[in-house]
Amino acid sequence: MALFEIIFRARYDNPFSMITKDNPSVKIYQWCNDHHDVMELMMQKRDDYGRIREAFTKIVEIVDEIHNGENTHVITRMCACGGPGTVGSFLGSPSLLSIPPIAYENGWEYHRLIAFRHENVTMLLSDLKKAGFEVEILRKKPFDGYIASSLTLTADALFSDLTDKQLNALTTAFAQGYFRFPRGSDLQTIASREKVSRTTFLEHLKKAENKIITALMPHIQLFRQIPKRRKEDLRLCCEAS
Repeated sequence: MALFEIIFRARYDNPFSMITKDNPSVKIYQWCNDHHDVMELMMQKRDDYGRIREAFTKIVEIVDEIHNGENTHVITRMCACGGPGTVGSFLGSPSLLSIPPIAYENGWEYHRLIAFRHENVTMLLSDLKKAGFEVEILRKKPFDGYIASSLTLTADALFSDLTDKQLNALTTAFAQGYFRFPRGSDLQTIASREKVSRTTFLEHLKKAENKIITALMPHIQLFRQIPKRRKEDLRLCCEAS
């Protein structure tokens, strides 16, 4: 039986969602280890944190705070991700794998699930609606491959080792059609527009490509182990969507 990836959002009387509704400039990401919550706050304005922190203290006890530029990590004493009346309290089925983090934005709470049985998804959505939750499905498609590979592939893992010059070379080359076939531009033209030598631009680009391929290779090797027929089924599903 095929697995499914589900991304949905819910709106209800959740205090963290309400914080993002009252403060549209903030996004909140929540991780839980069953003892503490780690809340990552991404704010457009650093000055908003005082007001947001005050709202947090009315909900949970703050154990620690770590500030990193515009982002802040708040560690709370109480795990609040699966308390009574939350979406998490409906995710007890062994056939539903909840993938952290939970995200909050503009009054909505976002979840990603891997579902082992389709009927459990149907039941979950039905139960949430009966309980008064407003629910919207954002993504629902067959999930194939290795769960371990999917969950460990992050933007940080792919790009954190790249320098600003290497990122710029990569995005510039893409924007100017270098990776299209046939190519939309050549290295000399792109380098001239960027006012650097062709050799320098090529060095930044090749180093960026090498780092990304190196990070991707374990996931590519895992994907190669999927039976050919399953790959074809997955390709057809993607084309149909």
